[in-house]
Amino acid sequence: MASTAIRLTAEEFAEKRFELADGGRWSELVTGIVVTLEPPDLSHGNAVLNLTKAFGEQTSRDAAGYACYELGLIIRRSPDTVLFPAVSWFNEGPRFGESDKVLTDIMPSLVVEVASTNDRRRDLRERIITWHERGVKLVWVIDPLSERVHSIARGRTPQQLSTGDVLRGDPVIEGFEIDVAQLFAEPSWWKKG
Repeated sequence: MASTAIRLTAEEFAEKRFELADGGRWSELVTGIVVTLEPPDLSHGNAVLNLTKAFGEQTSRDAAGYACYELGLIIRRSPDTVLFPAVSWFNEGPRFGESDKVLTDIMPSLVVEVASTNDRRRDLRERIITWHERGVKLVWVIDPLSERVHSIARGRTPQQLSTGDVLRGDPVIEGFEIDVAQLFAEPSWWKKG
């Protein structure tokens, strides 16, 4: 994990982010310090792609929520912390109100983390606690290495799901379901014929 020593505010970070390596795509702000994560592997992108398709179908069926991808969520101020989960699902506010933003201090109902690299795994417990403390009702941790999903609802016993199980979004995303195996399925165009 590489970091710089200059403390930034969330807004300064948003302005300078695109000047960082990879356009800042794999960077977060932790207590004012820029922290660069390892770029994710293909399994990370594949899981997000499959979830994106399922969320797109859900959004077209139900007008009660929407997903944002790699949106910076302002967790703390003075010094500022901004985390970028893979997916944030919003049920509150105007439809798609957070979609075009780089940063927001509005917390989603669901956060999806993908544990695809060592540095993304390292602080997961603290991140989950932070999400719940900030009002996020449900956290999903997708683990491409073990092909499991951990569903952690605030105030409930965590669930560990594997291929053969169904991941459900209730009560945050009413009626949403996806087979865990489908999250990890390679797109047909990846497969050699």
